[in-house]
Amino acid sequence: MKATNIKNPEYFHKVVDCQYACPAHTPVPEYIRLIARERYTDAYMVNWESNVFPGILGRTCDRPCEPACRRGRVEDEPVAICRLKRVAADNKDDIQDRLPNIPDKKNGKRVALIGGGPASLTVARDLMPLGYSIDLYDDQTGGGGMMKSQIPSFRLPESVLNEEVDYILDMGVVTHFNTTVDSLKEILDKKYDAVFIGTGAPRGKDLNLAGQADAGAHIHIGIDWLSSVAFEHSNNIGKRVVVLGGGNTAMDCCRTARRLGGEDVKVIVRSPFADMKASPWEKEDAMHEDIPIIDNHVPLAFVVEDGKFIGVTFDRVDAVYDDDGRRQLVSTGEDPVLFECDDVLMAIGQENSFPWIERDTGIKFDEWGMPKVDETTFQSAIKHVFFGGDAAFGPKNVITAVAHGHQAAVSIDHFCNGKNVTERLAPGVTLISQKMGIHEWSYDNAVPIDLRYVVPQADKALTLKDRKVEVELGYDLKTAYAEAERCLNCDVQTVFEEIRCIECDACIDICPTDCITFTPNAEEKLLRKKLSATATNLSQDLYVSEELPTHRVMVKDEDMCLHCGLCAERCPTTAWDMKKFLYTVTKAGQ
Repeated sequence: MKATNIKNPEYFHKVVDCQYACPAHTPVPEYIRLIARERYTDAYMVNWESNVFPGILGRTCDRPCEPACRRGRVEDEPVAICRLKRVAADNKDDIQDRLPNIPDKKNGKRVALIGGGPASLTVARDLMPLGYSIDLYDDQTGGGGMMKSQIPSFRLPESVLNEEVDYILDMGVVTHFNTTVDSLKEILDKKYDAVFIGTGAPRGKDLNLAGQADAGAHIHIGIDWLSSVAFEHSNNIGKRVVVLGGGNTAMDCCRTARRLGGEDVKVIVRSPFADMKASPWEKEDAMHEDIPIIDNHVPLAFVVEDGKFIGVTFDRVDAVYDDDGRRQLVSTGEDPVLFECDDVLMAIGQENSFPWIERDTGIKFDEWGMPKVDETTFQSAIKHVFFGGDAAFGPKNVITAVAHGHQAAVSIDHFCNGKNVTERLAPGVTLISQKMGIHEWSYDNAVPIDLRYVVPQADKALTLKDRKVEVELGYDLKTAYAEAERCLNCDVQTVFEEIRCIECDACIDICPTDCITFTPNAEEKLLRKKLSATATNLSQDLYVSEELPTHRVMVKDEDMCLHCGLCAERCPTTAWDMKKFLYTVTKAGQ
């Protein structure tokens, strides 16, 4: 293998598993250390620069960072990265003096944002400090998009949402709320220099089962019903409720139904419980509120007798998997089972809807009715029209929408300044030694066994009475410190200097995970097998040195390293050093 080029910023970035897994590449270990040091405002701003909505995401993020967390290789549970983000948000000071300055003199460029959700707001956040004039159009009463209409208040209080949305709107964004855009041509006729479309995936899927027409008002589309509740158009539901679907929207629907009068609420899903798309913690919260989840049932028909809605019939199925892991649901052959209910909430997925984009505008669509959008620039077939968030590539999540917004803002800024939109901005990178003494580092490098701390919840008897009472209370500061200390600081990298190494193998002796090996070089496939502990995770790289005097190379399995620093402490020649690697995504105009 060739020697590893650690000057490539993406090499160590990939080693910081949590940050690499985050679509917005938030410097996770950096803000967790700040929380441990009680620098909550600094921790908040590290988040705000990257993910824009720390208070919102600290409550609602899908947490792609946590399955990647290195602590999960030591114990069963990763660091509570998401809930620590909330700690920073809940305990910060006033940040107004830390927000970007907005120039009084504009740059003469006008941008329209269609939709007021996280993608559009991120574009505004990045472009307003550069002097752009921005108009935001949304059919809701305020900013936030699906965060406002589809995330229940018991998960995301309105005050938290409005605070972080207003940080952006108060930069001088001209808002056009309660305004439905029903023609892209009308927007294009306004001669904006750029248009960004961040309208989400606003249409819930329908089953169109037998009996649905007769069941009428008893059948509700999940996301539409959640919006109706959020805007207080609906404030009750039948006592017996069946929720169809196995995603996070289904979990929000069933838990909301419990608060609006549902006494017997069931989630019924086609797939096995383990295959459900809902996040594990969302399923746990639903079951904690006495909501059973019944799996392996495929809905057949809505039953109406003598003009009265009775319930839903289902076919019992087994999940059968082929050698490639593809699943097929096979009927057990039993008689259909009837679940009686008063109302049904269908939360079986969402899809995009662009009836307001005329097909002769120049926007190109694929066979599924999705706009053709460049995955790097977010540019459409009309060069000054960009898409992002769910509107670009289908339903994802808030943090992905934020990542889209950052990159779309870069493209818009390039386009408006006559630059090549395909050019991406290089990340900001630093690599600094953490050595403070012979055996002392500027970070806490111990790796004790320490199980994840539980986030406390309010009394269920109270939360089920009022849909606006937040369920999770968040960590207190003592527990937050303890949870922050579980972080293994995987952004502090083990950096090896061949010229200092005397090949004494002391680092091999001390390494608790056997991730360091000195061996003759070979092709990667063979080298992975020759290590002290076989390197089986092919998605993580090997760190390979230049050839040493004994014609061996140092090989380190980055996947198994705990970043404990013992190799650097043991090394008699300082061939190893622990250096903090900070990687930041460069924003538009930076």
